[in-house]
Amino acid sequence: METISPVKLSKSGSGAYQAGKYAEAAEYFGAAAKAYTTQGDALDAAEMHNNQSVALLQAGDAQQALVSAKETELIFEAAGDVRRQAMAIGNVAAALDALGQLEPAEAAYQRSADLLSQIGEDKLRADVMQSLSQLQLRTGRQLEALATMQSGVEDIKRPSLRQRLLKKLLKTPFKLLDRF
Repeated sequence: METISPVKLSKSGSGAYQAGKYAEAAEYFGAAAKAYTTQGDALDAAEMHNNQSVALLQAGDAQQALVSAKETELIFEAAGDVRRQAMAIGNVAAALDALGQLEPAEAAYQRSADLLSQIGEDKLRADVMQSLSQLQLRTGRQLEALATMQSGVEDIKRPSLRQRLLKKLLKTPFKLLDRF
């Protein structure tokens, strides 16, 4: 019986994900994580668990997405990989958010954004801040959501045209508030 390498499993997972076959992608990523674990490669196994988490979330299984990403942050932290640690925390936040656990999701989004800010990952931080802002909007905190979104795009060093437009639009409500 031929064993499939974790690299091939990962590529198959990526292909399935790109094709919109999220449950299938999650299976491939899970198999790749097991294969990496068997080889003693904890970092790549954790990466595959995070990929699996994203695929499971897209497939509508937030609970399993949370389980898949839950411990990966610690692996990346131990390795000193702050970028992947922050992304793992963001994946946990997204799963918590989808499960309706809004307070822990908000705290996780903020931790992820703080870590990304520390290492200068402005575009990833903007994505996390956008998710945090959406959560704040859903909980009726419109002004806080605007401030969060503004904070996210404000720090982008090389914003796209869309991001520059968003920056200008977000300044308008605060200019109006200053008049009162």
